[in-house]
Amino acid sequence: MTLTIAARGDAAEAVERVVPALVSDLVASGITAQDPTLWGPDAEQEAAGRLGWTESVAVSAPLLDQIDALRVELAEQGVDHVVLAGMGGSSLAPEVITRTYGVELTVLDSTAPTQVVAALADRLDRTVLVVSSKSGSTVETASQRAAFEQAFTEAGIDPAGRIVVVTDPGSPLEASAREAGYRVFTADASVGGRFSALTAFGLVPAGLAGADVRELLAEADAVTVELAQDRADNPALVLGAVLAGTVPLRDKIAIVADGTHIVGFADWAEQLIAESTGKLGRGLLPVVVGTDSPEIGLGLADVQVVRLVANAAETREVAPGEVEISGSLGGQIMLWEYAVVVAGRLLGINPFDQPDVESAKVATRALLDGRPEVEAPAFEVDGIAVHAAGGLSAGDSLGSAVASLLAAVGPDGYLAVQAYVDRTLAPELVELRDDLAGRLGRPVTFGWGPRFLHSTGQYHKGGPATGAFLQVVERASGDLAVPGSPFTFGELIQAQAAGDAAVLAGRGRPVLTLTVEDASVVLPALRSALR
Repeated sequence: MTLTIAARGDAAEAVERVVPALVSDLVASGITAQDPTLWGPDAEQEAAGRLGWTESVAVSAPLLDQIDALRVELAEQGVDHVVLAGMGGSSLAPEVITRTYGVELTVLDSTAPTQVVAALADRLDRTVLVVSSKSGSTVETASQRAAFEQAFTEAGIDPAGRIVVVTDPGSPLEASAREAGYRVFTADASVGGRFSALTAFGLVPAGLAGADVRELLAEADAVTVELAQDRADNPALVLGAVLAGTVPLRDKIAIVADGTHIVGFADWAEQLIAESTGKLGRGLLPVVVGTDSPEIGLGLADVQVVRLVANAAETREVAPGEVEISGSLGGQIMLWEYAVVVAGRLLGINPFDQPDVESAKVATRALLDGRPEVEAPAFEVDGIAVHAAGGLSAGDSLGSAVASLLAAVGPDGYLAVQAYVDRTLAPELVELRDDLAGRLGRPVTFGWGPRFLHSTGQYHKGGPATGAFLQVVERASGDLAVPGSPFTFGELIQAQAAGDAAVLAGRGRPVLTLTVEDASVVLPALRSALR
């Protein structure tokens, strides 16, 4: 399947105006040649060590036989259930790959204690755990690994035969994993996490789960020459212009799956775009929407609708002002990686760093170490404790608190819903997104905490200061200790929510936090408040 892009309106005008300059500047071939100067002198040092993803197909090819052999070995032992402990790019890529190929992968990208407990209780005797972390020091992944090590040991199962590690060479995780006797796959250290879909981070868990990762790499390989050419019809240059070349800039990118065979691609693209571009007060806000979501029909001047379709511009005419894209999964991964770094050049930012991600981690660690007293809520109603920060007034009712938050969203702003809950038990919370977008008339994003901290969290703090934030935090009645640590999973996720809220409020972002014992009460309560 070839890559096809069709655009109308401002997006088409941006392509006509911007792409010729990109072609004359040899941007596409420069990216392929790993030229670090394309993003300016401030980004040159970082870019010099972050362009290895352009060679992912060739570098990853030797992994395929190793993955096949390990899958067969595990199957012969009756081990056929794959759990992935990873965050951000380490989990979102394998998730979209396995969902598209229709194979089972349990993605554990949460510190919600009930979600961890459920993963531990699900077919442990047939489970292999893939621990994925570039740095090897990600607190969520380290905690999940410790919980599974203990569970395997208590069940009389040698963890050395059930844990597979994917990390960068030389990381602390590689050293400890080899010492423990675990199987270790090392990835190319010159590939950032959000660009790692076609490296060991995407291929190992997806391949062990049964996805056809050979086909995936072949799909990516089929488009590499096309994306490397300095031509006006290069889809990566076209998409880069669509994302960051409109005048005035349509900096809210509404991504909608509308007929594509790829499942969950917008969630992967969301972290790629937000973490790559949201910095220095600039950036592109990806908004994952459905075909009937309010943002599609509102005609907002700062929203660019991008549809992922089966056949772009072949089965129907592109809607005015919209963009349609079609292609294979492997091809789309390569396309968006190229296009996002092209967009970074157009925006004048370094697409390879993430300077504001660490702030929430630091705040979390401070809360876990200091254990300050929990701040009293402004009020509590129907089992919902309400806190307001960042200059926001909660009032004396849930209705007034929500109204205050919505009023804080300006004419060029957005609302971000952040759900620190077990997403397997409360999937209905996603419905809040459309409810709030319809009431607000502005883009609304939705993120599961803490996983969004490793993706859109960068944009929230480093991008334009136009966001308002609604946190839903579940204080589960049951909890689980993190083996070897002085805190529990429940304490960890509470600290992650509180730490991020503190950082956002400290930067003048309005934050409304709703803390509940049972997340199921939130949707009806907020719908009532909106009325």
